Amino acid sequence: MYRPQPHPTMIGTAWRGHHVVILRCNPYTNQFLGINTSLEAPFEPTHPTCTETLSRFLSIGYTMINTTMISQTEIQYVLIKK
Repeated sequence: MYRPQPHPTMIGTAWRGHHVVILRCNPYTNQFLGINTSLEAPFEPTHPTCTETLSRFLSIGYTMINTTMISQTEIQYVLIKK
């Protein structure tokens, strides 16, 4: 009798899903403030200017899904990559 395994082993299999990057910038001075990423996210070197940092991540396939004004001088960009 065939009995399917409840969950296949995950060791050695490729990770599937979304990678997430959160960039924080000052929109008035174009200053890059910080970054947070998921553990295995493809990463590009950051640049002191926000526009160049955003450009680098968009060029490797990230998509901007949300932008939020955190304070008077800080904006947060949420990017994902499938």
